[in-house]
Amino acid sequence: MGRAIAIANQKGGVGKTTTAINLSSCLAEAGKKVLVIDMDPQGNCTSGFGINKNELENTLYELIIGDCTLRESIMEVEGIDNIRIIPSNVNLAGAEIDLLDLNDREYILKNEIDYIKDDFDFIIIDCPPSLNMLTVNALTTADSVLVPIQCEYYALEGISQLINTIDLIHDRLNDKLHLEGVVFTMFDARTNLSTDVVNNVKENLDTHIYNSVIPRNVRLAEAPSNGMPINIYDSSSAGAKSYRNLAKEVCEREDV
Repeated sequence: MGRAIAIANQKGGVGKTTTAINLSSCLAEAGKKVLVIDMDPQGNCTSGFGINKNELENTLYELIIGDCTLRESIMEVEGIDNIRIIPSNVNLAGAEIDLLDLNDREYILKNEIDYIKDDFDFIIIDCPPSLNMLTVNALTTADSVLVPIQCEYYALEGISQLINTIDLIHDRLNDKLHLEGVVFTMFDARTNLSTDVVNNVKENLDTHIYNSVIPRNVRLAEAPSNGMPINIYDSSSAGAKSYRNLAKEVCEREDV
């Protein structure tokens, strides 16, 4: 059965979508079958795979409201083997209201994904940067939560609330959910700040911390605007090497 990992941090700009795109692509490169679910109405994960989010007929929103089937919502990613995606666009912003009157609204996504979980090795869910009903749906579907933390001031801001939410979902809605761990992003080896942040997080968070650290990297920043994951846009870049290492670590923790 596929392992579902939600990439979540309610703080924006921490490399959450970048991690969802590039971890997925590096897992696929390693021969794993991957389904990506874009749960952010901004649709940046969708466009990061070179998909025009404004020209889509079936997205996660249509799936949630019952206007299309699960199979109809899943797309291939051109030029990348082993990856499928359930895309999203700004229409998903209306899902909060649509979900209000539905029974078991916390499990809408889970009830769909359970049918195809065996078809994939990994299901990577890119969560919105807020703790709303879309995020709750992601967390009831997921087995674990991977938290990107940027190496900047206030890195731990909001993390305790996210961990409390994970604990709450575990206790009330999904007893399989656990914290996958933390991955550091936007690391700049030239500054003391990045090192200080890493040490501070290690001292204050009692959870698994991945050895792979994602650098602040120009090529990594350029890749999304070209609609490519970093391992395809610049295979030899520091960003590509870091995400390959992260993918390897994630695979090694498969039994955790």
